[in-house]
Amino acid sequence: MNSWPTKKLGEVTERLRLEKAPLGSWPYIEIGDVDLENKSVILKDKKSIKGAVIAPKDSVLISRVRPTRGAIALIDKNYIVSSAFTVLKARQLETSSRFLFYWLGNLRKFYVYLQSKQKGSNYPSVREKDILNYEIPLPPLKIQKQIVERLDKIVEAQKLNDKLIQKADELSQSLLHKELNPAGKDWEVKNIGEVCKIVGGGTPSREDLKHFKGDIPWVTVKDLHILEIEDTIEHINKESLKNSAANLVPADTILVATRVGLGKIAIAKKPLTFNQDIKGLVANDGVDASYLFYAILKNAGEIVKNGKGATVKGVTQEFLKSIKILLPSLKTQKQIVEKLSAAQDYKTKLFAQRTKLKELFDSVLHKSMYGEYEKSKFTPLDTKLSNGAQRPHEKARRF
Repeated sequence: MNSWPTKKLGEVTERLRLEKAPLGSWPYIEIGDVDLENKSVILKDKKSIKGAVIAPKDSVLISRVRPTRGAIALIDKNYIVSSAFTVLKARQLETSSRFLFYWLGNLRKFYVYLQSKQKGSNYPSVREKDILNYEIPLPPLKIQKQIVERLDKIVEAQKLNDKLIQKADELSQSLLHKELNPAGKDWEVKNIGEVCKIVGGGTPSREDLKHFKGDIPWVTVKDLHILEIEDTIEHINKESLKNSAANLVPADTILVATRVGLGKIAIAKKPLTFNQDIKGLVANDGVDASYLFYAILKNAGEIVKNGKGATVKGVTQEFLKSIKILLPSLKTQKQIVEKLSAAQDYKTKLFAQRTKLKELFDSVLHKSMYGEYEKSKFTPLDTKLSNGAQRPHEKARRF
């Protein structure tokens, strides 16, 4: 398998002399302003501090502090940025900044390299020299442009898909509040603690890696919005449950993020376990598990609002128990679930399409890295979901 020739980043980027920015300038980009999932910048209402620099348009920002988090972004105009970024601007005869952005921001090999170079424990960091010495495969400029065009098309499809998910979520929330509106209803009001059993989570010891070789899904907060978890999360074995606070819970357990990721809620499709950032809610007899999921989902905002903590916000189990929900008859619960589940089918499909788009993006990157670009065929995903959807519907998120 032939690969492209490699060059150091310092050989294919300009030697920038960054101008210092006036103190208190805006807009200002810090490391924490980079969205780690989609590698975009979220501008906030804050002004620059001492040492900030002016980064030129079409530059790639790479965080040198805690570099393996992946705070990497491409800027489309001049911005004032933290001096903790390394600013890369491609030499146009060698490569493009957009090509470098896709390459560095999404390939695990780069983060493995950064991890090998970082120093320090509380605030691990890498030197700019180490970043500039990183070698990347570099296809001819014409091929680079074609790769970027392919990836741009996938990214545009991802953005469209995310917009549809947002619209579907808005409709789902509207239906949720309509169905669970207490006005004119003589339903019982119960505390969460009265209608279910609450189970805690834990993390098996990573010192013994055999704990993470098994067939029991072990869910963390980052997994709560993934539709198909079998191939995307870690699995543990039954023996590991004896060596941690983790608990095996049955299918239809509601998973609620209570320490980080507040507001994330899911419902288990099969028996599984989870870490200490999640609580599992097992419905009592007479309570439909899916109805309980929707009732808690309606209170997601309350959970977020009551999060406490200076760095990591969380809610206590006692607070979770105290949340009040409406509890109609079991028959009525099932009728409401039927309506809301129908309204969520669409969103389930959109999340599935999001996964496929991510897989396609990763596949194009991987084939490009190993010089297989010209051998591969770009097959666009079926766009019927995006173009032919009638109404946004989503099924209860299941694992």
